[in-house]
Amino acid sequence: MTEKDVKIFSLSTCSHCKSSKKLFDECSVQYDFIDVDLLDKEEKGLIMKDIKELNPRCSFPTIVIGDKVIVGYREDQIREALKI
Repeated sequence: MTEKDVKIFSLSTCSHCKSSKKLFDECSVQYDFIDVDLLDKEEKGLIMKDIKELNPRCSFPTIVIGDKVIVGYREDQIREALKI
């Protein structure tokens, strides 16, 4: 597996977001995540601008693996991006 920066923009209550995190944990992939719904109003506004650039629909999870953006829990795309 190639080491790539992995970041998940998620919601704390989203089942697809939880599934994505679980997959990364099971595959021992280090990742950063931001549960957007737990941020204060100002932080949330800033993060949503970043997400909109990556995913104009602003849906969750928005996953960034290296320079690839995956919207939603797409296990096959995630594995392909991580080469696992």
